[in-house]
Formats: sequence, C-alpha cells, structure tokens
Amino acid sequence: MSYLFTSESVSEGHPDKVADQISDAIIDNFLAFDPQSKVACETLVTTGQVILAGEVKSKTYLDVQKIARNTINKIGYTKGEYMFDGNSCGVLSTIHEQSEDINRGVDKSNKEAQGAGDQGMMFGYATNETENYMPLALEISHCILKELAAIRRENKEINYLRPDSKSQVTIEYSDNNMPVRIDSIVISTQHDPFLSDEKVMLETISNDIKNILIPRVISKLSPSIQDLFNENIIYHINPTGKFVIGGPHGDTGLTGRKIVVDTYGGKGAHGGGAFSGKDPSKVDRSAAYAMRYIAKNIVAAGVCDEVLIQVSYAIGVAQPIGIYVNSFGTTKISLSDGEIAEKISEIIDLRPASIETLLGLRAPIYSETAAYGHMGRKNQTVEKIFYNPNGEKKVMTVELFTWERLDLVPSIKVAFKL
Repeated sequence: MSYLFTSESVSEGHPDKVADQISDAIIDNFLAFDPQSKVACETLVTTGQVILAGEVKSKTYLDVQKIARNTINKIGYTKGEYMFDGNSCGVLSTIHEQSEDINRGVDKSNKEAQGAGDQGMMFGYATNETENYMPLALEISHCILKELAAIRRENKEINYLRPDSKSQVTIEYSDNNMPVRIDSIVISTQHDPFLSDEKVMLETISNDIKNILIPRVISKLSPSIQDLFNENIIYHINPTGKFVIGGPHGDTGLTGRKIVVDTYGGKGAHGGGAFSGKDPSKVDRSAAYAMRYIAKNIVAAGVCDEVLIQVSYAIGVAQPIGIYVNSFGTTKISLSDGEIAEKISEIIDLRPASIETLLGLRAPIYSETAAYGHMGRKNQTVEKIFYNPNGEKKVMTVELFTWERLDLVPSIKVAFKL
C-alpha cells in the first residue's frame, strides 16, 4: 500500500533561524581571527531584544553586539514596524569563559588525541532519490523558501513579503518506496497588511504563490522532480488567513530548535544535538557532518540506495565508542550492515581532530549553514571578509560544505570491490 511522507522547512527570517544565524556568525568571526577558538554560543530573540549566552575560549576579542545587528539586518529585519530590527533592538551578551572541566578533555598536547567535546550519538543519512542525495520532501521544502526569499529581496513580482516563512511538502510513495506524486504543499509567509479586506488579501497571496513562486521553484528542479507536480496538489497557503505579525515579535526564537529542518526532514534519525553556535570540537556538529560525508559517498559509490549511519562518543575520548549502519535492505553487495560498519572505520579516521582536518572545519564556514539546511548544499569556494573591533580586516578564501564532496567514492569502491 502506498504511503505519505512529509517534511518541512523554515526561512532565514523564522525566529529560530534568526537565532541560529547570529550564533553561527559569532562562531565564524571567532574562527576567522583565532582558528583554535572554542565556542558554544546560544542566542534568544524576541520582541526588540537579543540575548547572547555561552562559553568561549579564544585569543581574540569581538564586538558580538555588532555581529548580531549585522546578521539581523542581512536577513531583512530592517524596519521598526516589524517590532524587531537590527538597528534598534537591544543586544545583551552574557558570554563567559569556557569551563576548564570541559576544556581539559578536549585540549591535549598531542592534537590527534583531542577528545570529543561531549558525549552523544550523531547520524548521517543519504538516499539516491535526489541528485544531491537528500530526502525529496525536504529538498522541495527548502527550494520553496529559498526562492521565496529571492522574490522578497527582488521586491518586484511580489512586493509585500516579510522575512518569516515556513513550508511543508507531503509526497506519496509507492509500495517499493518510489515517489509517485506531490500530495500537498503548505506555505505560510509573513506579509505587509497591504489590503483592508483580509479575504481579498489572502486570495492575492494565494494566487501569487501558485502563479509566481511555484513555477519558479519548478524551474529550478530536475525533470524527474518536476514530473511530480500535478494539478491535483492540495495547497494550504497562509491557512490562518493572516500572517502580519511574525519573526521574533510573533514568536521567541532560540538556537538549536530546528534540528530536523537542519538535517534530513524526519528521514533517517537525529542524535538530538544542535549544530549552530558550536565550534567543531563539539562532535554534535563535526561528527554529524562526517556521517553525512560517509553516507553520501557510500550511496554515490553504489554500495546501497539508502543508508543511515550512527557514530557515538564519550566526552574527552578520541576514538568513537561505536558505529552502526542501516542500509534498509538496499545494499548492492554481499556484506551485512555490520560488516559495512567495520569497513567504514578502516576507510576514515573518526577521531575529532582528524574530522576537523579532513573537512577543514576550523575555518569560518558556518554562517552559510544556518538557514535552509546543513546537508545537501553546494560544495563551493568563496571569499569572506571579517573585521575585528580594532579595525583589522581579514579576507579569507574558504571552502563551504566540505562534507558534501564526493572525493571518498574511489576509496569506497576499492574497499567494497565495486
């Protein structure tokens, strides 16, 4: 019997994502001026107020208030009528020194002996149902909101959009787990109160979303995904009827509250630890990236069509406690999932320091991860500019989304004799 599966996404203007982006902007600035910085930064945003908290060990000093304001303005909260804007909101910082009891387990005289920054389990997932090996419903959900943000910034075809928005896509799958069609799409977008008649205003928004946004989204997707769009899709557009009050004024935002949006949209699994605001010594972040890297390369190499990989750590201990693999019965080789897990530990060194080096995680690459998902993104090299309170300018060329590379495929093919 066929079944339905749903994933959601939220935009850069969603209050939780505002918090994530501020936390990761602070991480990037610390790493730009001191690559060995240890940072755990949490952000809370609400009406007219930003509160920063966390622990830092670094040789550099930053104006974190200015970083927060710049991030908010970049997202698009620049008007007083939003009841939250980068130029006028209050910014309170309570960031303090990192605990020595934590640091002693991480910093070691031998870099390779660096222990995990915390205990826990991390997951990686990949599926061949999309070109970037991501779950289809989540991929479409992200694409909808990225295109909506582009339309908002252009301010031409639709000129009443505000930064906060959410999307949700439900897909029908066949008995053999193949996507058949898109069943429904939910889009809620914050907007200006541009008409006094709320019914007419909602009809205008609904028509613009269906006739302007959706065709642009479809044009960005591969032909096989385009075929899933049909005339019978059920659309729920601003289903409450009005969405003027939004962003941090409408709902308090916190770092780390959108971890399923950040990863695989409910497909696979999540260990529970957030990514944003954490430097790569925190395996919540670095090991999750490593697991995605391995999972994607395993599927791309043809070992299986779908795979979930778990790794676990103890705080202060370098070597992982265990590795688990679930290929959901899609393997193309004669090895069991347990045997695949054993080979993974032979192919790649999963000690925290080795992961940091392999994926270049001590670079300021995290601001770009804080909206529209950490996984399935484009691996590319960009130039970034940073300033410290002393006026020092730093221009850096960095590689983004290194865990999306497919350079492990040749080694996997050799190891699995493919």
